[in-house]
Amino acid sequence: MRVLVVGGGGREHALVDACGRAGHEVLCTPGNPGIAQQARVVASAQDAASLADLAVREGVDVVIVGPEAYLAAGLVDACRERGVPAFGPTRAAARLEGDKAWSKAFMQRHGIPTAAHRSFADLGEALTYARVQPLPLVVKDAGLRAGKGVTIARTHAEAEAALRDIFAQEGAQAVLEEFMTGQEVTILALTDGERYALTPPSQDHKTIFEGDTGPMTGGMGVICPFPLTATDLERIRAEIIEPALAGMRAEGHPFTGVLYAGLMLTPAGPRVVEFNARFGDPEAEAVLPLLSSDLAQHALDAALGHLDPATVHFRDGASAVVVLAAPGYPGEAQKGIPLRLPPLGSGEVIYHAGTAEQEGQLVASGGRVLAVTATAPTLNAALGRAYALADRVDFPGAQLRRDLGARIGARPDPRQV
Repeated sequence: MRVLVVGGGGREHALVDACGRAGHEVLCTPGNPGIAQQARVVASAQDAASLADLAVREGVDVVIVGPEAYLAAGLVDACRERGVPAFGPTRAAARLEGDKAWSKAFMQRHGIPTAAHRSFADLGEALTYARVQPLPLVVKDAGLRAGKGVTIARTHAEAEAALRDIFAQEGAQAVLEEFMTGQEVTILALTDGERYALTPPSQDHKTIFEGDTGPMTGGMGVICPFPLTATDLERIRAEIIEPALAGMRAEGHPFTGVLYAGLMLTPAGPRVVEFNARFGDPEAEAVLPLLSSDLAQHALDAALGHLDPATVHFRDGASAVVVLAAPGYPGEAQKGIPLRLPPLGSGEVIYHAGTAEQEGQLVASGGRVLAVTATAPTLNAALGRAYALADRVDFPGAQLRRDLGARIGARPDPRQV
């Protein structure tokens, strides 16, 4: 099969890697230096029409869309118009991620448990509401902000500053939510709009500093699987995943692709923090190394409307992802830092997230630069291997968190497994 992966970050490197493991010919645009070692990187304008035309010219069997911005721009729609199967939601269905105010209203309409909230299109009204709310207060940009449009305001002054930042944009909306407590967990559902298969649960670590402190990032590391109870898993299926898919069908926009459910395991049960419309990043870098079946075939089947969940398989064991971020991230990230990567052993992979080549030298070119991943029979062993590998990367000034898994009592095992 010939597969086109669209995107150029760590998630897309993991998608390319998974399709390549199954023996497919993989193309990618715009790609990155790591992806170029495993796929044919194709130059193309990145608008929806140009990418769909590229898929036609290259005769690809399926397009797998990585980043949310392409989905919001209607890439899946453009591919379908040209008769090319594409794995991802249409522009209308991607609104589940692209418009958090709409998404919250959707959850209310379909009885999907989530945080108490209010949405605002006016700064003054939002400020008036925020000033009388209990703290901490969650302030969200309703639009796409690459995973960084969320502030957990510990003071009313922080909430006001976050709102003013949001409304500095034209046409902005904000969502103000109650602060939920509990363990966070991510469940990804591969779906054709009706049938679905769940990935192992994972847990991202969103803030830049250890102890879950500092500004929000796109994600600093992942453990997989998260120890979800059978009761919670069943509730997630029955109260969240299935109502969401049924609701999208009922509203005339069946959701195909990957439904990302970011959840909080509150004392009252699982609640939705947010829905995303694609593989998470860096969750994909943790989940896909455990996939033992054929991602490209699942993507094609889902795009054509006949996914068979019984064919989706994940191997036993665990994975851990340590993100190496550039100095200054999540603010102004320092670019151009030379990188030198170590040789890899079995069960080890370094996904390129923000890299470039300058005169033959690999350099940092983004905020989150590398996703250092390891698999092992146990989570502690996977963490130990991932941290050991991260320490062998020559990346001056790199930021990383060394407390991945601490929320569930995981401890990196330094022994190589």
